[in-house]
Amino acid sequence: MSETRRKLTTIFSADVQDYTRLMRADEEGTLATLKQHRDAMGRLIETHHGRVVNTWGDGLIAEFPSVVEALRTAIDVQNELAGCNAKCPVDEQMLFRIGINLGDVIAEGDDLYGDGVNVAARLQASAPAGGIVISNTVYDQVRNKVAVGFDFLGALEVKNIDGGVPSYAVRIGAADTRPGIGLSGFGRAAGSSTASTARAETGPTGREGAIAAARRGSLPTLAVIAAGLVALNLLTWDGTLWSVWPALGLGILWGLGWLKRNPGIDRGIGMLALAGLVLLTINVLTWNGVFWAVWPLLAFAVVAGIRWVTRPRRSVGP
Repeated sequence: MSETRRKLTTIFSADVQDYTRLMRADEEGTLATLKQHRDAMGRLIETHHGRVVNTWGDGLIAEFPSVVEALRTAIDVQNELAGCNAKCPVDEQMLFRIGINLGDVIAEGDDLYGDGVNVAARLQASAPAGGIVISNTVYDQVRNKVAVGFDFLGALEVKNIDGGVPSYAVRIGAADTRPGIGLSGFGRAAGSSTASTARAETGPTGREGAIAAARRGSLPTLAVIAAGLVALNLLTWDGTLWSVWPALGLGILWGLGWLKRNPGIDRGIGMLALAGLVLLTINVLTWNGVFWAVWPLLAFAVVAGIRWVTRPRRSVGP
């Protein structure tokens, strides 16, 4: 009987998004592609001093003595497989989801068990196709050691763990432009991506379309929308300049979209700056002789200054 012991290790969990659909469309071709991708993944895992623990169906579990090497493996895997998928039609691409967790596990022979493994599998299931999601225990170890960005996703609910597990999405450059990548896809089940993809292709309509356009639109586009609101206000003039408020809302949406499109800007400081600008605008639009916005602006400036001087320094390269 194999010896049972506990140990701290980094668990790497991966599986294929929409594997059932791919198998239904082409069993032999899907199995051949899965083998090629798994071979590439196994080679990269070995290169980074990891070990494949188990494979089943379309899934794979590996472990690493180094948290940094586990994340570097995941990044290398997604980049290499992205190159392979670029040669295939979109509906034939095989995209993996990867979750990484640092936790205490039970080792029995070559197998691993316990909550540490379950958390990694849950993180993987919450990742978008072609993406990587890591736990807070991994983030604490890699945030200053690997030259990638991170987006906080909140606490991920995991069975037997009260309060959930704080998790982070890893930004790996070009991977963000592939179908299924993005914060809107996190936490969705594998089968739900079809509807979201179809909606992205056809585009929303009506009020949802206007909001979506504002979120991703350029400043000239928003200026045209705002001008249209002002014109409507003037054509139906009743003594109230109501158009400034929806115009302000459009500006807020654009500001949020601009922060999302520029990951190099500190998100917290950017949000404080945006909130300060909004308050200043409201103060001016409702001016009654009192410059009340100065006090929250001062508080925002202090908080932003503290965040700036205490921000973690990121290494230049991996």
